Amino acid sequence: MEITKETNLQIEGKHNKPILADIYFNTEDKPKPVIIFCHGYKGFKDWGAWDKMAEFYAEKGYFFVKFNFSHNGTSPENLTEFPNIEAFGDNNYTKELDDLQSVIDWLLLPNFPHLAQVDPSDMSLIGHSRGGGITIIKAAEEKRITKLITLAAVSDFASRFPKGKELEAWEKKGVQYITNTRTKQQLPHHYQFYRNFRENKERLNIQKTAKKLEIPHFIAHGSNDTTVSIADAGNLFEWSPASKLLLVEGANHTFGISHPWKKDELTREFQHVLNESLDFLHADAQELFDEYLELDEND
Repeated sequence: MEITKETNLQIEGKHNKPILADIYFNTEDKPKPVIIFCHGYKGFKDWGAWDKMAEFYAEKGYFFVKFNFSHNGTSPENLTEFPNIEAFGDNNYTKELDDLQSVIDWLLLPNFPHLAQVDPSDMSLIGHSRGGGITIIKAAEEKRITKLITLAAVSDFASRFPKGKELEAWEKKGVQYITNTRTKQQLPHHYQFYRNFRENKERLNIQKTAKKLEIPHFIAHGSNDTTVSIADAGNLFEWSPASKLLLVEGANHTFGISHPWKKDELTREFQHVLNESLDFLHADAQELFDEYLELDEND
């Protein structure tokens, strides 16, 4: 069946920068369950094999959306580099949560061009790495989300900030820099990032949020992930009330995918994750939730 693909659609968000989105769906004329994908830190919607992931789900009958967070540092003219480093420096977790909410709302607008293709009663989120943390929080806040998938997700935001003298130096200078190993750029983090986290600490507490989830949660993590510890997956599995954990033996943070991805085939590890996640998505949400809770109670 033919796949319709529309790229770089501009969504108006809350923070004066466009949110660029891609949509993928098959041409069968009926409402489809929705998947919204959130990229991670220093990530973007066109990274690696995210296109192939979108095609995989669209071929299986899903309406798939991937997007760039408005302040991820890319631009409409340059989708795979970071020309807008000031925007990168002004990014924070609550902006990303707002951006995700804008995407959810956009899909359900009365004038959305493909509204007849969307089933609003079946909406799932997928988040990679830092995007996984964002999707956990949003899934707990947004009652229209029915399932959650996190890939190599972080389980805590607070521990990723500097402490002590390093934190004091950041506050004094107002900015600190991190090297993007791919582009060799020095990317700024303005101190507002930490201030925003501190001001929204309760909302951004992934542990508390995960415990409030009322939907099934599929957690995938590679055993050789050196970016986000496998312990994070264990935390999420423990906290999330109805969760399933898939540990992928030998897989790294991106399940063997790199950027750019020129191959037609996905890695064995990433294909395994997609196949397992599809089984999860196909299952009835309420039955899954009840089943996972029952398994947890029996342990």
